[in-house]
This record gives sequence, C-alpha cells and structure tokens, in this order.
Amino acid sequence: MLDKNGIAKRIAKEVKDGYYVNLGIGIPTLVANFVRDDISVEFQSENGVLGMGPFPFEGEEDADVINAGKQTITTLPGASFFDSAMSFGMIRGKHVDLTILGAMEVAENGDIANWKIPGKMVKGMGGAMDLVASAENIIVAMMHTNKAGISKLLTKCTLPLTGVGCVKKIVTNLAVMEVTGEGFKLLERAPGVSVETIIRATEGKLIVEGEIPEMDL
Repeated sequence: MLDKNGIAKRIAKEVKDGYYVNLGIGIPTLVANFVRDDISVEFQSENGVLGMGPFPFEGEEDADVINAGKQTITTLPGASFFDSAMSFGMIRGKHVDLTILGAMEVAENGDIANWKIPGKMVKGMGGAMDLVASAENIIVAMMHTNKAGISKLLTKCTLPLTGVGCVKKIVTNLAVMEVTGEGFKLLERAPGVSVETIIRATEGKLIVEGEIPEMDL
C-alpha cells in the first residue's frame, strides 16, 4: 500500500498543464512536490498565495512564507501574495480548475466530511466549505481506513458534512476510485494490494468491473 507521499504522487498525475490548483491541508500539500517539470501549474493556497512551489529544503525555510496549514513553502517565479478577500474571490468565482482536499469521511454519493469531529477542539472550518461549494473538480486524498482499521469510505457520512455530492475522485493508500451515481467505482489498486483487500476496507458500495490495474507511479 502507499504512504502519504505515494498518494500525493498518484494525484499529481491528475494535474494538467495550465491548471490552477488549490491544495488543502495535509496530504494534498505534498502534491506540489511531484508535478511533472514539463507542465506549467499554478498552486493556490487559501491564505493568499498563488504560485506555490515544493516544500523548502532544511535550512532554506522562510517563516513568513507559509501555506494554509502554516507549513513553510517555496514560491515560484511570478508568485503573488494577497489578502483573504482576493483568495476567496478566486475560489468562489470558480477560477480554480482542481481542488485537492483531505477528508475524514467520504460517502458513496460524494458527500465529504473533513472539518470537525464532535467533542474535539477545532479552530473553525477554514475555507473548506467555500472550496467544496465552488469547486467543480474535487479529488480527495486520504487513508482508506482510520487508525482502528475502520473504513472512511462509507454508505453515509457520520461526521458533520462539509459538502454534499461534490467529490469526483478519491485516492487512498489502497486505491483510486471515482464517485458515480451507483457508488464508488474502483479504477486502480495500489501496488501489491488485492481487490479483495480493497473490498474489505470499503464500507460503502464498491463497483468492481473487469481487471483492475495497479497504479502507475
């Protein structure tokens, strides 16, 4: 199965030349490290950065240059900084081609829960609800199960929803799945992972048709 970098590396293959891409907190921030060198992509962070690059090497960090998760980042030539009003104007105005988010749960109809666990202290929803309400192409990066081994791909979300019916594709440590009107459709499996393992780890309806190829990383 994949680690977090492996998930990010697979999602990077979904990024096309000329895309404007919003990277959410967590695994999505790693995607910038794996995008092909021969394409031009603008990564946007909701705290007011356009033109993010890979994470800096140790010793080269600038504490004033951070992403929405407060991690130090690099910027590419031509990068710009702006306030939250401008940032969310880009998001709400549908100027972002691809949004990559983490999630606690995803339902088989594309619902996503990624901002709150009842009883746990949270700082707020951040920009998650703006992103899922405005984005037309959402890919979720997540682990297939939680630390207790319980599926995070469900028939119906149990946590407070961030968005309804908005997720298009999911990449986990086990598989790549597309959200369809009939449920999760299995597209690819992680290297060395069997279809049976994915079925056992998925609570929601999983559609398996034909031979399922391994991910090409």
